[in-house]
Amino acid sequence: MGKYKIKIGIIGGSGLDDPDILDNRAERKVTTPFGDPSDILIEGTIGGQECVLLARHGRRHTIMPSAVNFRANIWALKEAGCTHILASTATGSLREDIVPGDLVVLNDFIDRTTKRAQSFFDGTLEEGVCHLPMYPAFCEETRMAVIKALTSLGYKHHTKGTCVSIEGPRFSSRAESNMFRSWGADVINMTTCPEVVLAKEAGICYAAVAMATDYDCWRDQGDSVSVSDVLATFKKNADKVTALFKEIVPAIASMGHWDDVIDNLRGTVDGNIMRPSH
Repeated sequence: MGKYKIKIGIIGGSGLDDPDILDNRAERKVTTPFGDPSDILIEGTIGGQECVLLARHGRRHTIMPSAVNFRANIWALKEAGCTHILASTATGSLREDIVPGDLVVLNDFIDRTTKRAQSFFDGTLEEGVCHLPMYPAFCEETRMAVIKALTSLGYKHHTKGTCVSIEGPRFSSRAESNMFRSWGADVINMTTCPEVVLAKEAGICYAAVAMATDYDCWRDQGDSVSVSDVLATFKKNADKVTALFKEIVPAIASMGHWDDVIDNLRGTVDGNIMRPSH
């Protein structure tokens, strides 16, 4: 038994937030110093391991990407005792070999958002500025656990990928899509940033699994992304994400090395906070 009690938060993206994956479900409404999260927290277990599920856009998908209260979402999971967050996200593919339906275990990001609070250090709770290093962007140990689970399940997946996050809610122009490709981005979405940044600043081990739903609009074949195409891909492949969560949650809980990982993560955060001199 380590010094940290493992508890896993699951942030469900568009169409990927099915509460039926949890046993012993209980709903809890919470608020935070940063406002209300997107929805209630649904607490329960997967394979006997405690989990908390939160729908990023609300259970009725009523919150557009720019309006998601990312700070409240992460803070609510932190206050619920989560040591880890597993996030699912819908993405457009910027690479021919990332086919709609494929899963990508993200390892880096490019932030093209413009309207979102990126830090908890704004004077709400304490003074100071956190100059958070974002390499590595995601928790490598949690990523490796996800990759192992996907391999065990036999699902086609990509072990790394750079995600460009745009402000939305509109999709990209073709010029933008091709620009992002030239920058080395592999997939595109509207929510990885600032979620990944805030999770790291909160000292939570965070990994994200992206489901490719379309080819965005960069291909010469005349493709143009649409909501109907995205939802159709969801419907065909959502079971993969559900099966992954059921596989990975007990696997993470059974791994015995998390004390050092969490200590190192939180030490990195603490060591990069510039506090005011008095």
